[in-house]
Amino acid sequence: YMLSGIEVLCHSSIRIDKHLIMYFDPYKIEKERHDADIIFCTHTHYDHFSIEDILKIKNDRTIFVGTEDCYVNAIKMGFEENRIIIVEPNENYEILGIRFETVPAYNIEKQYHPKENNWVGYILEINDVHYYIAGDTDLTPEIKSINCDVAFVPIGGRFTMNAKEAASLINTIEPQIAIPIHYGEIVGSVEDAELFSKLVKEDIKVKRFF
Repeated sequence: YMLSGIEVLCHSSIRIDKHLIMYFDPYKIEKERHDADIIFCTHTHYDHFSIEDILKIKNDRTIFVGTEDCYVNAIKMGFEENRIIIVEPNENYEILGIRFETVPAYNIEKQYHPKENNWVGYILEINDVHYYIAGDTDLTPEIKSINCDVAFVPIGGRFTMNAKEAASLINTIEPQIAIPIHYGEIVGSVEDAELFSKLVKEDIKVKRFF
């Protein structure tokens, strides 16, 4: 039941249909859907904050949740100000009955995702299940103490954690289910996903969508 209504469409693009339809970092959406109740973006890189794809899923009621650097383009895309929620790390929010918190997402020694940008991952609570969507992050001290049931973690390396580091995180925080993302499109391969699956503890279920 934890995975019912959940799809990883490609890369880091996630759709969750649990009485509300939520998208995270929509990217390469295949057709016009206009079905989003909430769109969450973790940061403004083109493969996570894609205007073209957001416009395929937004409608007049859609709420947009994102970091401060998303704001101007969210207005340009036609979101009304009262439907734009600007988030920063280490805060708690509630939207349409969905409670969520924000977690820092950044690189430690790489320059792609600087900590001072205040980019985020999200932990959502839906039907008493906690879902962690990591965003683009390295294996940072802050995320080693996350408590969640289902974890979506980047494994592609180069811009984020690699498969080995992601497995180390999962083995530390011990969710019931781990889902690798951020591979197969721009960076990272199926082999990375296989390595991740192999390195994760046996009692943690790994679910791959591609």
